[in-house]
Amino acid sequence: MLDPTFKIQLQEQLQSIFSTLEAYYVLDITSPLSHESREELLELLQEVAASSDHITCRVNEGQELAFSLLMNGEATGIRFRGIPNGHEFTSLLMAILNSDGKGKNIPDKSICNRVMALKGDIHLTTYVSLTCTNCPDVVQALNLIALLNPRISHEMVDGGIHQDEVEALKIQGVPSVFADGKLLHVGKSDFGELLEKLEDQYGVDAEKTEAPVKNYDVIVVGGGPSGSSAAIYTARKGLNVALLADRVGGQVKETVGIENLISVPYTTGEELAAHLKTHIQNYPIDLFEHRRVEKVELRDKEKVVTTASGETFIAPSLIIATGASWRRLNVPGESEYIGRGVAFCPHCDGPFYKGKHVAVIGGGNSGIEAAIDLSGICSKVTVFEFLDELKADKVLQEKARQQSNIEIFTSSQTLEVIGNGEKVTALKIKNRKTEEERTMDLDGVFVQIGLSANSSVFKDIVTTNRVGEIEIDAHNRTSQPGVYAAGDVSIVPYKQIIISMGEGAKAALSAFEDRMRGI
Repeated sequence: MLDPTFKIQLQEQLQSIFSTLEAYYVLDITSPLSHESREELLELLQEVAASSDHITCRVNEGQELAFSLLMNGEATGIRFRGIPNGHEFTSLLMAILNSDGKGKNIPDKSICNRVMALKGDIHLTTYVSLTCTNCPDVVQALNLIALLNPRISHEMVDGGIHQDEVEALKIQGVPSVFADGKLLHVGKSDFGELLEKLEDQYGVDAEKTEAPVKNYDVIVVGGGPSGSSAAIYTARKGLNVALLADRVGGQVKETVGIENLISVPYTTGEELAAHLKTHIQNYPIDLFEHRRVEKVELRDKEKVVTTASGETFIAPSLIIATGASWRRLNVPGESEYIGRGVAFCPHCDGPFYKGKHVAVIGGGNSGIEAAIDLSGICSKVTVFEFLDELKADKVLQEKARQQSNIEIFTSSQTLEVIGNGEKVTALKIKNRKTEEERTMDLDGVFVQIGLSANSSVFKDIVTTNRVGEIEIDAHNRTSQPGVYAAGDVSIVPYKQIIISMGEGAKAALSAFEDRMRGI
């Protein structure tokens, strides 16, 4: 039952959130009378309905604990099978707001056209954990896709309630997305990536898509701290700027806690990303989210950027701020077992390994932090570090060594992820000093080996170093006049948020200075 004080606070917040609703909504509930979670679901949804005279509940007896969202008496295509508590409560609120045409997550016209161009009738199902911080992004993106295209429906399923389905489908990671019964995606994702996967699987009606050409003074590629900073500083100089990004926030959104952003004692990745987007929207910046740059060309002094959807952007100046992504092991079995024993997020997928033995690959801060977190869930955690000593901060090393169920091996090279065709069963490791190989039986592998620069699409026009970082001078200029790079994609040392922000500002100021000099 909800705490009375919490209920009052919740009502006040919901009344504010839903104060501008225009359409009328029904939370159409079905539930067996004997279901142990029936009252919990009814209480939650009735609290939501009580916050607005535009929302009502309708309760029917049924075989499943579920509810659908109706708008003005018509189905929206959105259904929840379970109780949207925890992080998924936001998904319920956003489903109502998005149905009403409200919410900053609604994409621009070009993206909406791509959704409408998807072929066929599509039923999407997403299995989630209510403790997963990545699941809401996927659920909300697919709910929005269902709202934009009437031939698409989406259902969120609480894996904790429907454990039998989770086991039957051999799900070992969340969110797990199925399209018409076929696995489409596992793990963290965003609107753009999910849309691309649906386009690849179902195809598109080319007549419903458009590929416009847009001209700007400056194009910024990347929406993380460096890209956001670069776009803001460019706009402040009065230049016409386009910001192309998979998502605003970039890698920052995957950071749980941030305590070293000077003047901000503590924030989260989600909060910082939201603040970045708000700041961007305070300036005349054309923001194009859910874009993946596929090609970059040089035509005289113009830089021509083409996205995967066929849009073309042209400008004399280009700032590359695409950041970095989690590295993979690139060993046999890794790709095959992603979502079936190979994971990258201990916060999201750790609960699936309760009481089991897992390995963490990587002895840096992220790896040791993951091991400490997992030690409270798993029966045993084994850390493998490639180098001869751990790279993590000493305080983390000491904390890890204090945990009785954590063991650490250095000088260890991962050779292969082994499975039985359904899930991971073992890991093959080589001792780099003795050359001895051994196979360790275990239930899961969490890969935590750092980041790699997202520079592949630019490598033919600018110089990169051995590990793919874009080489820049002290002013963020690359080897190509009019092209600049900032943040984690570049050779700048110390991959930190505050440094990336400063580098983005430098790149923008350098681009402006060069423009004034006629370069």
